[in-house]
Amino acid sequence: MLNETKQAERAGKYRLECEINGTPLTLDVPPSRRLLSILRDDLQMTGTKRSCEIGRCGACMVLMDGKPVNSCLTMAYQCAGAQITTIEGLSGGDDALHPIQQAFLEEGGFQCGYCTPGMIVSVKALLDENPKPCQAEIEEALSGNLCRCTGYGGIVRAVQKAIGTGG
Repeated sequence: MLNETKQAERAGKYRLECEINGTPLTLDVPPSRRLLSILRDDLQMTGTKRSCEIGRCGACMVLMDGKPVNSCLTMAYQCAGAQITTIEGLSGGDDALHPIQQAFLEEGGFQCGYCTPGMIVSVKALLDENPKPCQAEIEEALSGNLCRCTGYGGIVRAVQKAIGTGG
């Protein structure tokens, strides 16, 4: 292992060891490669969306150790030893939707759908920390996510349905 790490360093690469959606991974990547590129380009996990690439829209939101992060701003070296969850990792498998995904579907919490993965990941982080948030806490949790179609009404209804207070 040490020898492989030294070889990677000599090639200008960083040996990244982390867990993505419950699967341990080891990748040799440049240390400054962005997590978004690793997910989409290297691992073909295209649920995480590429949009502004400057951390302003939230379309690329993933969970790192349970906390929402913009993958477009997260460098490979920052992921060392982390548990990363993408939109693909939320469902229970067998084409089952996560309850938050189901609530978004039932309440029309999307229009074009581009922001939806980031919104759902942000809601997951919120509900893991606070299962019964108030309206202000929901709005605060989603403040890092933009919906360019202005579908916020459906999004908030979906969150309320997911927590059992609306829908």
